[in-house]
Amino acid sequence: MTIESELSDAIATTRLTKSFGRTRALSNVGLRVPWGCALALFGPNGAGKSTLLRILATLSAPDAGDVRVAGLDQRKEPGRVRAVIGYVGHQTLLYDDLSAAENLHFYARLYGVTDAVSRVGELLTDVGLADRAGQRTRTLSNGMQKRLSLARALLHRPSVLLLDEPETGLDQQGVELLERVVRGVAEAGACVAFTTHDIERGLALADRVAVLAAGRLVIDQAVDGLGAEAVRAHLSLPGTGGAA
Repeated sequence: MTIESELSDAIATTRLTKSFGRTRALSNVGLRVPWGCALALFGPNGAGKSTLLRILATLSAPDAGDVRVAGLDQRKEPGRVRAVIGYVGHQTLLYDDLSAAENLHFYARLYGVTDAVSRVGELLTDVGLADRAGQRTRTLSNGMQKRLSLARALLHRPSVLLLDEPETGLDQQGVELLERVVRGVAEAGACVAFTTHDIERGLALADRVAVLAAGRLVIDQAVDGLGAEAVRAHLSLPGTGGAA
């Protein structure tokens, strides 16, 4: 955990708006996620889920609104934001011709991880790739690459972990690993926000739920008392076109 974790919210957005040409991806989204929380973000395809995570990860800039991650202004301090987040998106961000271990050591240098040797070994074991440490990444299966990408995101012990449909391509072992990671991050007092199309699994893992429809936040509440049918009802709302 970092010093920023002492602040009241891990993630806070106010009137967050983003468009791609004439397509409004996010419209006046106000979201607050406390520390020690796992947030499940649901929405139909094109609802704006990936756009929201990419903005939080500083990979995209909002058109309007305020975005704070770990108390840091996403616009003014993107470098500091990147230092305290871990992000797993649809691309692994791994280098194909480097081995699994070399990828993690490369990112460890970028993040200034001081215990890189032990940390890399620990994470390779955690994600079940210790016996593949010297294997080139491009020769690993899609599921193994996804697990390695998760290890990359956890290397520097981020305060805020952002996962965009992280279960895609994972086998059962990988899904179980993912569940342990999500629970462990929240229980340690950090924050994890993840998107998923698996409503039951998302509700089982999360403390809080947000639902986007057509770029607007239509649900933002604790999991308690919220059933899968209520989420599905909002996912079927008309007019859900937009960016993912």
